[in-house]
Amino acid sequence: MSDYKVKFAGISMAVPEKVLTNADLEKIVDTSDEWIRTRTGMVERRISDKETPSSELAFRAVEKIFKKGKIKPKDIELIIVATVTPDYVFPSTACILQKKMGIHPIPAFDISAGCSGFIYGVTIAKQFIENGIYKTALVVGVEELTKITNWTDRGTCVLFGDGAGAAVLTRANKGEISEVIDTYISSEGKYGDLLNMPAGGSKMPASQETVKKNLHTVFMNGNKIFKIAVKSMGDAATIILERNGLSGNDLNWLITHQANLRIIDATARRLKLSPQKVIVNIEKYGNTSAASIPIAFAEAVEDGRIRRGDLVLLDAFGAGLTWGSVLLRY
Repeated sequence: MSDYKVKFAGISMAVPEKVLTNADLEKIVDTSDEWIRTRTGMVERRISDKETPSSELAFRAVEKIFKKGKIKPKDIELIIVATVTPDYVFPSTACILQKKMGIHPIPAFDISAGCSGFIYGVTIAKQFIENGIYKTALVVGVEELTKITNWTDRGTCVLFGDGAGAAVLTRANKGEISEVIDTYISSEGKYGDLLNMPAGGSKMPASQETVKKNLHTVFMNGNKIFKIAVKSMGDAATIILERNGLSGNDLNWLITHQANLRIIDATARRLKLSPQKVIVNIEKYGNTSAASIPIAFAEAVEDGRIRRGDLVLLDAFGAGLTWGSVLLRY
């Protein structure tokens, strides 16, 4: 048994102001609003400008938590940033965020788990708090995928948007109903080539050739990814519920990674959940990778749908290939 229980003490989100609509994309590549809506459920997405790095979007999300007054920067003892679009290869975006927050010295590091990054980050933070090492941790999912998008590839350029979501996890006091009940994470590296950015690492360093061939952008085998995502997200959801003696009927809300409306619907059907219990905002923001779950979570808290005491399941799938889930009572 863990020494301490963990809860979500605050959650917030931030997205760029610029909106890119399906109509805008019709002018860029051979696609249509109907094609995009039918296959993805997306209508528009937010685009960050050249001067705004991932760390700045992350900071904007974090600031909103602090402005509410209950949590202060000095309370944070650990920073975890989930991203595949860091400001730099190094230093970590978490360290840059730490500097922007004006707090030191504390541990701060990035993790790369694709769209499952926020789930992985929560899982890591939970262990540190449960074991008594830290009391309060900041977990951020932030992406600027439009900066690594191939705008000539109609199969991927319609999918991605930019944004950040931030959550503060703390020790739960005795008797509190709020609790991160369980987390589950997994991966299967043999499928890694189905979703990656080929160049820019030590295997294929940057060169004139890699730039000309657009190898510093997202590559995805959409058909294969779709099939694996449906199964893996369904598995992640059922595994965590079953090992806690629960079913979909017990949930108040399901929040999945906002990758594709058909995948979201398939996961809900597997849990026998009505659409009214599923948080969906893919039509506004597209696929924001590691940021998508905390963005959806934060919006649902802000508009009053999710209330303290609600049983919520977070479920994601991403590059790696990775997947995972978090079961919590908010």
